[in-house]
Amino acid sequence: MSSAVYHIKKLAGEIGEYKKPAILTPIFVVLEVIMEILVPFLMAYLIDNGIDKGDMNTVIILGAVLITCTLLSLLFGILAGKFSADASAGFAKNLRHSVFYNIQNFSFSNIDKFSTSSLITRLTTDVTNVQNAFMMVIRIAIRAPVMMILAFVMVLIINGSLSIIFLCLLPLLALCMYLIITKAHPIFERIFKTYDKLNKVVQENIRGIRVVKSFVRESYEKKKFNAVSKEIYKDFSKAEKLLALISPTMQFFMYLAMLLVSWFGANLIVSDLFTKGELISVISYAMQILMSLMMLAMVFVMITMARASARRIVEVLDEETELTNPENPVTTVKDGSVSFKDVSFSYSKDSMRCALENINLEIKSGEMIGIIGGTGSSKTSLVQLIPRLYDVLSGSVSVGGVDVRDYDMKALRDEVSVVLQKNVLFSGTIKENLRWGNANATDEEIVRVSKLAHADEFIQTFPDKYDTKVEQGGTNVSGGQKQRLCIARALLKKPKILILDDSTSAVDTKTDADIRKSLREEIPNTTKIIIAQRISSIEGADKIIVLDGGKISALGTHEELLKASEIYREVYTSQTRGAE
Repeated sequence: MSSAVYHIKKLAGEIGEYKKPAILTPIFVVLEVIMEILVPFLMAYLIDNGIDKGDMNTVIILGAVLITCTLLSLLFGILAGKFSADASAGFAKNLRHSVFYNIQNFSFSNIDKFSTSSLITRLTTDVTNVQNAFMMVIRIAIRAPVMMILAFVMVLIINGSLSIIFLCLLPLLALCMYLIITKAHPIFERIFKTYDKLNKVVQENIRGIRVVKSFVRESYEKKKFNAVSKEIYKDFSKAEKLLALISPTMQFFMYLAMLLVSWFGANLIVSDLFTKGELISVISYAMQILMSLMMLAMVFVMITMARASARRIVEVLDEETELTNPENPVTTVKDGSVSFKDVSFSYSKDSMRCALENINLEIKSGEMIGIIGGTGSSKTSLVQLIPRLYDVLSGSVSVGGVDVRDYDMKALRDEVSVVLQKNVLFSGTIKENLRWGNANATDEEIVRVSKLAHADEFIQTFPDKYDTKVEQGGTNVSGGQKQRLCIARALLKKPKILILDDSTSAVDTKTDADIRKSLREEIPNTTKIIIAQRISSIEGADKIIVLDGGKISALGTHEELLKASEIYREVYTSQTRGAE
């Protein structure tokens, strides 16, 4: 099966409950065309047998029939437009849903493969292109060939010799259209990839606008944007120049056909082999044939653009998450114990270098574990394996005595709360954001976890307190406040394992110490894993893991590591000297 056919079959499955309007549209389009085809034929008869012969009875009867045909054509056109709008809008809705829902199942590695900016382009621009193409296919792509065929048949019926004009011109016109479109298609493929780059530039700029302004980098960002924008302009103008050739080409063949029909038709009239009414009807059918070709050219242009978009959408629909549930998954996590056995991990299966190598680690339920290491030592990679955000390359990670790959992923992740380095808050109130941890949490529970995370103290200073609106991305709260809200949200899940990935870096040392004290006293049975850059944040932990180059360099308590680990001792010394 060719890729184009596969893409069509895959996308056709998204029509779903909108099959009825999708089928009714071409039916009403055909009926509309039939009415339009009858008009020139009836007009010729009216001229030859009514007006020329002075028969008013024929004029009145055929005039009434012509008005009826015109009104029916209008009615069928309106119905076709209504059903095509319903079908195309519904198809686009289903397509967006399927793409978005599949993205929700993606693992982190799947998202890394496409990039966020590319996925947004596919959900918006690409879906719109396919929607427009679908509307044209069920309406214009039906109307144009049906009208062209029926008009050609009518010309054959009226005068077969004149049909030779169209038989000669149509293949030449089709060849010109084919050459233009095949040249334009690769350019559109390139354009949509550049759109991804443009989205990425805009996203980065808007997300980091405060950094841009603080470093006075507006000029640099403008240059970066202009470079990508210019690239799109060059490709688009090149494609548009090619597609612009369609209109003059169509006009040339249209006028050529009209001249030839008029010339030969006039000669036939002089020879009494043709009537004036028949000439007028043949000219009308010639117009219909050539207008149909013009419409087909528009369809081909839209399909040319949509082909690239369809391929990109199907890529997302076909992408299967690398993380799947087993056949009979375990749905209960017994406790918060964690075990790493001979674990190696790489973000890419083709990579020659592992992010983690030969990790062996035992964590008892309820322990507080600290993790420290230099930048790039894979601290985050280590903890992301616990809730199975990634799968190990070799070895196994167990939670509650069960391999994480044997769990139902929802059940596992419900028991593991992760506060990542990049804290994210969503549009809505503080209360709504906190309820991401537990949708059914009471106001009392929300206040309790906020106090544990030392967030209640600043929430109470807001006029609307827990009903305070959080702007997108949490831009109206400070970094430290955002971190404490995210910790509170994680605690609301009442997890068996709580992972804080450098999640108190933006709070002062006293608040950091208060949060750790609260966690130790209020949730003693929850396993707490804290990644930190400050030794003061983890020195009271039951065990501290020192990571270096993706391997465990040392493991022990604060006192043991000061004696046994040179890396830990150097960090501690540099930080205490800095404090002094």
